[in-house]
Amino acid sequence: MNNSQSIENYLKVIFNQAIATDDVNTTSIAQALEVSLPSVNSMVKKLAGMGLLEYEKYKPLKITAKGRNMAAMIIRKHRLTEMYLVEKMGFGWEEVHEIAEQLEHIQSVSFFDRMDEILGFPERDPHGSPIPTRNGDFSTQKFRLLSDCQPEELVTLKALSKTTDEFLKYLNSKGLALGVEVEILEVEAYDKNMKVSYGGHTEVLSALVCSKLLVN
Repeated sequence: MNNSQSIENYLKVIFNQAIATDDVNTTSIAQALEVSLPSVNSMVKKLAGMGLLEYEKYKPLKITAKGRNMAAMIIRKHRLTEMYLVEKMGFGWEEVHEIAEQLEHIQSVSFFDRMDEILGFPERDPHGSPIPTRNGDFSTQKFRLLSDCQPEELVTLKALSKTTDEFLKYLNSKGLALGVEVEILEVEAYDKNMKVSYGGHTEVLSALVCSKLLVN
């Protein structure tokens, strides 16, 4: 991996963590990237020197406006690639992450703008995550967790809060995909497992699975 790719990977992780928490620190970055703390400290200082981060010892890291825009463009390239692979090349949603990880480092803006145009300017990727615009703006539509829903509600699966290839393969095996209507039949009082109906059949989904499915 060259230096610019390493910078982009760090910035993407910091950006995603900053969305979830105000306490972005070197330890959380090291865990996410599976690298040593000295390596993270060195890169954080470099990113600060580039004007992408605000760094003070013993304080949470803050991503600057310049850093946010750069990270949003990396995420835009990644998610557009995933969408193109699924919509135009027939890949499964569980197959595209690693390919997009490689292609997101292509620097040509026009390449991804053309991809966006071919796809019809989608707002979300195959997993329901928002695709940033050329200006770095995200869709702000909020969804609920399926685990927060109640019996007799009818909801539509819109996105996933966390994805791994294994989880996506599990959803495939259950016939669960974005756009599927799900009716909540029962919620177990003890373990919060859900009995649901969708696509003409009934299934029991664990509380863990329900906590990763976003609906409206």
